[in-house]
Amino acid sequence: MHTDARPATGYSASWIVGLSFAQLVSWGSVFYTFALIMGPVEQELGLGRTESSLAFSLALLAEGLVAYPVGRWIDRGHERLVMSAGSLLAALCLFLHASVSTRTQFYAVWLGLGVAMALTLYTPVFAVVTRRFPNDFRRAIITMTFLGGLASTVFIPLTAWLMALLGWRHALWCLAALHLLVCAPLHLVLLRHAPQPRHAEQRAAQRHAPGLAQHIVSAPFLMLGVFVVLMMAVTASLPAHMVTLLREHGLPPAWVIAIPAAIGAVQVLGRLLLYFFERHFDVHLANRLIPALIPIALLVLIAAPWNAAWQQTLVLLFVLLWGTGNGMLTIVKGTAIAQYVDQQHVASLNGALGLPLALARAAAPLGLGWLWSPQVGYTRGLWMLLCVSLAGVVALVLAQKAAQQRQAGLGLASAPPPADASTFGIPER
Repeated sequence: MHTDARPATGYSASWIVGLSFAQLVSWGSVFYTFALIMGPVEQELGLGRTESSLAFSLALLAEGLVAYPVGRWIDRGHERLVMSAGSLLAALCLFLHASVSTRTQFYAVWLGLGVAMALTLYTPVFAVVTRRFPNDFRRAIITMTFLGGLASTVFIPLTAWLMALLGWRHALWCLAALHLLVCAPLHLVLLRHAPQPRHAEQRAAQRHAPGLAQHIVSAPFLMLGVFVVLMMAVTASLPAHMVTLLREHGLPPAWVIAIPAAIGAVQVLGRLLLYFFERHFDVHLANRLIPALIPIALLVLIAAPWNAAWQQTLVLLFVLLWGTGNGMLTIVKGTAIAQYVDQQHVASLNGALGLPLALARAAAPLGLGWLWSPQVGYTRGLWMLLCVSLAGVVALVLAQKAAQQRQAGLGLASAPPPADASTFGIPER
C-alpha cells in the first residue's frame, strides 16, 4: 500500500484509506466490543447490569475530559505522537482487560480505553485530515466515516467468533494485537511530517485574525456547539430504547431485531450517496437539510402507531430517514467547525465540545427512559426528541448566518483565507 507521508499538498486517496482502516479497527475493537464482553464480565466478576454499564459511562466521561488537550496537541503538530500513543494505550488496556478480576480493575481499564478513544477515534482524525487537506477535508471525512461505519459489521461477528473459539479473555489479546501490529504502525508511518503551526511572522501578518479564545466565544462556535450537543443527545438516546419501543408498537419479533440492524446499513448507504453526489449540490443547503431528516424521521415514528394499516410502511420510512440522516449527520458535525468557524484551530475547537458531548451522550438515554410511562409509553419522550432536534437544526442555521456576518465583518484582508472565495470557508470541487 502506498503510504505517502506528505499528503498536505494534495488529496491522497491511498493515505485516507490507510488511516480509515485504522479507524475501522479502533472503533470495532474498542467501542463495539463492550456490548459483547459485558455479559461474560458480569458472570465472572459478579456484577449487575448497572455496575457493568458504569464502566462504559466512565470511558465516555474520560474521552470527553481529555478531548480538549488532545485537540491542542494536534493543532500544535503532534498528531503522530497523539494517535500512535492512543493505539499503544488501547493495546495495553485491552491486554490488561484480559486479566481483570475485580470491579476496580474493570473500571480502570475502561477509563484507560476512554482516553485511548479520545486519542484515536473520529474527533482527532477529523482534525488531522482537515489540517492536511484544507481544500478537500470534507471528502476525506466522508471516506473515513464510510469505512468507519463498517466497524460494527466487521467486528461484532469477528469478536463473537473469537470469543466462542478462544474465550473472551484470549479474544481481547487478539484485539490488543491488532492495535499493536496494525493501528500503531499505520499511525507512525502515515502521520509523519504533520503540518506545523504557522511561524511567528505568518501569525504577525494575520494579527487581526481571531485567535482560539475569540473563536470559542464567537457566535458561530457557540451556535454550532448547541447544534452538535443537541443532535448528539437525540441520536444517542434512541438506540438504547429502540428494541423496547418497537415491541411496544406491536411489531413482529423479526422486525424488532431487523430494524436496528437495518439502520446501521442505511447509515453507510447515506454516506456513500453523499460521497458521490454532494458535489452537485450547494454544501450549505446540504448541511441544513441533512440534520432536518432527524426530526422528520421522529415525526414518522410518532405517527406509526396511529395507523395499523400503514404502520410497517411508516416504520420502514423511519428507518430510511433516520439511518440516512444519522449517517450523513456525522459528516456535518465533523466538518462544521472547519467550515463555519476556523480551520487553523479545528482540533482545539472540537475538543472544547468533548465534555458537553460526553455528558449528552451519557445522559440522553437515561432521560428518554425517565420520560417513559406505562400509560403512554415513549410518546412524550419522542415528542421531546422532536423538539430538541428542531432546536438543533435552528442552531445550525443561525451558526451559518453568524459565520457569514462574521467573515463579512472581518474583511478579506484580515480574515484567514477561505478555501473558496465564492462561499465562506467551503472548498469548491
